[in-house]
Amino acid sequence: MIEVEVHNSLLRFLRDRSEPQWPHHLTMGRLVARALRLGRSALIQTGFPAGAYQQRYRVSYLMPLLLRAEPAIVVAAAPILEYLRLVEIPRLQEWLETDKPVEMYSQNADFRGLVLAEPEAWLAGCTEGDPQLHSGIPTIIDGADELETWTREHLTACLQSADWNELMQVSAAKLSGRESPLADLILQARVQLTQALFRHPANPYECYLLDTPELEILQGLFCAIQEAPESIEIAAWDNFWQRWESRGQLKWAQINRSAGSFSLFCAPVEVASVLGKIWESRPVVLIGGALDLETKAPIFRETVGLPELTSVKFSPDRQNELIQLYIPDGLPSPNTPEFQGVLIEEIRTLLCVSASVPGLTVLAIGDVPLKARLGALLASEFGSRVRVETTDVGENGILVTGWEFWRQHQGKFKAPHLLAVATLPLPSLENPLVAARVAYYKEQRKDWFRLYLLPSALNELQRAIAPVRPSQGVVAIFDNRVIHRSYGQQVLTALSPLARIDYLDTIWLMQG
Repeated sequence: MIEVEVHNSLLRFLRDRSEPQWPHHLTMGRLVARALRLGRSALIQTGFPAGAYQQRYRVSYLMPLLLRAEPAIVVAAAPILEYLRLVEIPRLQEWLETDKPVEMYSQNADFRGLVLAEPEAWLAGCTEGDPQLHSGIPTIIDGADELETWTREHLTACLQSADWNELMQVSAAKLSGRESPLADLILQARVQLTQALFRHPANPYECYLLDTPELEILQGLFCAIQEAPESIEIAAWDNFWQRWESRGQLKWAQINRSAGSFSLFCAPVEVASVLGKIWESRPVVLIGGALDLETKAPIFRETVGLPELTSVKFSPDRQNELIQLYIPDGLPSPNTPEFQGVLIEEIRTLLCVSASVPGLTVLAIGDVPLKARLGALLASEFGSRVRVETTDVGENGILVTGWEFWRQHQGKFKAPHLLAVATLPLPSLENPLVAARVAYYKEQRKDWFRLYLLPSALNELQRAIAPVRPSQGVVAIFDNRVIHRSYGQQVLTALSPLARIDYLDTIWLMQG
């Protein structure tokens, strides 16, 4: 069977090439081979995020893909596909002495060998009915942590300033020489929307759910366009209107106050209904870092519309990837006025203790105003070592960063010896889009905290600390909810393996 061949080949390859130790290579290789042979889907949690440890788990799923004669698809972010195409696949092909065709996905791909597809292109092909993608070809999704985000971004329709300009130009050309109020109506609607949107008070996210008056302005404009004597077809407007009419949509505006402009967005609240149809037509192996605390991943499966399937969860190596976790007790709660002042003093103390220890220090601050304030205060005391959300940081630098920046750029830094977390990365209800999704869960009578906020925070936290694990560095969390709230144990489980430390000194920091 293919499982035996994969096991033996993978074992010889790992010994021959002295691959970095990961105890689950053979298990993962056999599981993927079995899924391919039986045409059954599987879910694998590797224990570390996609994009990290490129040399580790990917050889385990590439081996069965290259040994099989049948075609297969690998879906992953562009940098990972580039790494597979230029590094991992060639060295495996050379060692196996195989020449299975490898090509990037397109509408003209012949699907004779291994097809590499970026998420946007693959989702477009699946939702737009590319027959080749609906022919039951096995699909590997590497980076399933981002699957919900990929899908929502693909299904998001947007109208920007250029789209308004094009609408006015096309309508003027179509109705040239005729009396029509449409051009005036378009201009009037744009002015009214601008005035209405800029009356919203500023918030750190500069995005706002569309209120009833704004919805009515757009609805009236869409009706006028449809009733125009000549058809006006513009792809961006047609796509936006189609999404607008669908049920369960988030409709919001993003404002650029300095430019005096806005963009409109429309996206589904949930993506399970769309992805569920994709899973029906092909076997799929989803590979992610930390998709769910449970092996069977019930929350993740509900989010992406997956039925029950074979599920495996690997844990980080306790001997080599254990973090030192420091959670001081007695701090005020993050939602109290005293918290910011105490937090700043705690971080100053932390930086003073670690001043003699070489290595990068990362301060993860989710609060946008606090991030700017802390960056300025620390720069006045620690000088040019302190940088805010930039990759230009010295080896002994102090990086003040939000969660999104750290997630996107952590691979560009050397592993930090210390990562300090101000508060748990729970999505903020002050963000209108988060509030709208919470409202959706409430309408469905679902536990919005357990199904949405907490899983999002745990996933973000696990990905954030991943670079600290190889050096067994220190993670400091200044959010006392980890200690005093009922869900604190789930946070500790997500951070495992760990060793709790009660105080910080250079001994702990030097161990990293």
